[in-house]
Amino acid sequence: MEFKVSELEREPIDFDLELAPGAVDLGELAEQRGPLASSGRAEVLHEHRGPRDIVADIRLKGRFQGNFQVPCARCVEPVEIPLEADFDLIFRPARADSEAPERSITAPETEIGYYQKDSLLLEDVLREQVLLSLPVRTLCKPDCKGLCPRCGENRNSQACSCEEGPSDPRWEALAGLRGRIKS
Repeated sequence: MEFKVSELEREPIDFDLELAPGAVDLGELAEQRGPLASSGRAEVLHEHRGPRDIVADIRLKGRFQGNFQVPCARCVEPVEIPLEADFDLIFRPARADSEAPERSITAPETEIGYYQKDSLLLEDVLREQVLLSLPVRTLCKPDCKGLCPRCGENRNSQACSCEEGPSDPRWEALAGLRGRIKS
């Protein structure tokens, strides 16, 4: 769904929609499982920078809800992650700050996004919000054993016959360290 500044100037736009899996490209980081529901309101806020310098910011306030699948950080098996979050975002035209001199930005300015060509795509906003809401590291279970570093076998489903111990001779100096620490 595209929000155009010219349309938002006339009146705010309320939205309530469900996006089918694949409608939002999450890359290889996650996969959408089922519909992604989103509702909210888009409106224009006018930022007065001077008598003739008015910037049309887009404010997007709403929420999203959906189920996603990400790989386990240890064994790469799929893990289901339900997400639900609110957002309240401000987007400024990219050209609005392009000619400004270099300066430090304030903390509130770190929350401002930018849009191109006088419009903003809801799908882009949802992609960003979903990826920011996903946990940094996901495990299929707290005691996940991961993959064997030698043969690649998933240690949760089957024990492999690889011998334990360092495979690289550079690690041999640390091989007995565990026993010395416990004593």
